[in-house]
Amino acid sequence: MYATEHARRTPDKPAIIMAGSGRVYSFREYEEHANEAAHLFRELGLQNGDTVALVLSNTPEYIFCKAAAERAGLRFVCINTHLQADELQYIVADAEASVVVCDATTLEAIRSLPDRCPGVRRWLVSGVPADGVFESYEALIAPQPATPIEDERLGGGMLYSSGTTGRPKGIIRPIPDTDPTDNLPVYQFTNAIFQLTPEMTYLSTAPLYHSAPHSALLGAVRLGATSVVMEKFDAEQFLALVEKYGVTTTQVVPTMLNRIMRLPKETRDKYDISTLKTVVHGAAPMPPQLKRQVIDEWGPVLYEYYGATEGHGFCCASSQEWLERPGTVGKSILGEIVIRDAEGNELPPLQEGTIWFRGATNFSYKGDAERTAQQQSPDGTMATVDDVGYVDEDGYLFLTDRKSHMIISGGVNIYPQEIEDLLITHPDVQDAAVIGVPDPDFGEQVKAVVIRTPSERSDEEVASALIEHCRAHLAHFKAPRTIDFVDELPRTPTGKLQKKLLRQQYAGRS
Repeated sequence: MYATEHARRTPDKPAIIMAGSGRVYSFREYEEHANEAAHLFRELGLQNGDTVALVLSNTPEYIFCKAAAERAGLRFVCINTHLQADELQYIVADAEASVVVCDATTLEAIRSLPDRCPGVRRWLVSGVPADGVFESYEALIAPQPATPIEDERLGGGMLYSSGTTGRPKGIIRPIPDTDPTDNLPVYQFTNAIFQLTPEMTYLSTAPLYHSAPHSALLGAVRLGATSVVMEKFDAEQFLALVEKYGVTTTQVVPTMLNRIMRLPKETRDKYDISTLKTVVHGAAPMPPQLKRQVIDEWGPVLYEYYGATEGHGFCCASSQEWLERPGTVGKSILGEIVIRDAEGNELPPLQEGTIWFRGATNFSYKGDAERTAQQQSPDGTMATVDDVGYVDEDGYLFLTDRKSHMIISGGVNIYPQEIEDLLITHPDVQDAAVIGVPDPDFGEQVKAVVIRTPSERSDEEVASALIEHCRAHLAHFKAPRTIDFVDELPRTPTGKLQKKLLRQQYAGRS
């Protein structure tokens, strides 16, 4: 989010427009606010290589804190605002954050953490007065100078992504020891994925703690483009914003497009969205009938991408490519696709196997050398996140399964084992499995399949108790929407749960 040159050349050009309030921040104002926050981080004792955790909703302060961390050489951890205290504690501690910034929407969830995270030196809250150990961000930022800090150095994000085993993992990618103004290849590539150009008006639709929205906004600001940031997605507001600001480019998940297309046609037709040239989607599978409807109404503006937070490789498909090869996620634009069998042998076209990318970007999982080694080839030339698929004769990739049966609901990754581990602690549960089942709005919803312990309680009573148990300890979006009770779960003789078989049993029903 480094914009010094744009602040000098086009100081009055809008950099950020907040969709709800309409508040416009020019590139000059953006630069000043970012510098103020960078000075604050230095005043709080943060030096190059230190970590700041951001538990913030889509606010200007969030954007400026990211920009400050990027120019102060910091690792900034963007944390999901819907997590519960135990989940927040784990990430804050695992990331070794020295400073945590939250806001009014997350303060209650994070309130108990100061006693549980002794490594954090300072706790800041934005949007509300100081509250105990939580100091007012606004009060601390007010006296800071708007000029650059003297020792600017490039910083970068450390995002957490659920792996196939254990807790979420912090994904670490090398940060070049360079001036933040340098034209870095990583940003050139980000711009290519999300079809970003300096002349566009970009509409940011999703929470900025997610990898793709985070990266796209970083790239847009560095290009000097204007970005409109939605505080929270609303289908009709999306259309209104496209018309109002002449939006040319946006990024969405399928759930958003589904909600737009479910608006009455007379509502959709009220808005002129003819300026919209590029709609990038990813993060979750798109129902083919929905994709065809969008292309029929909006024209060939859809671009699908496939990749992971690890950044080890990416594919992209235009509308035309998808229409010619329905179901494809495109050809590689980063790394060479390699399909391998269980023994590591490379497979020819049309044969299904684990998807690897050769020439992958370097990444590691924080504090987990074993997991890092599992996801990379011994010679370091290839990496995988264990997705399964095949390529056709022309090199187009098709997905047939996803990492560790990850549930993707509304574009958000949900890790089943975390929920299973919690369910099995409940006295009413003997065994449990968690899977994703079809959902007409979110793509998938969370279902638990449970073997219950004998009791006089009804299935309805136990199901309600288990759902509340999950909601009390996990972010609500992770809690099962429905629970089925069975006499046995499909396990191998060695006890391994046959999750793929279970998912097949529930395919097409919720």
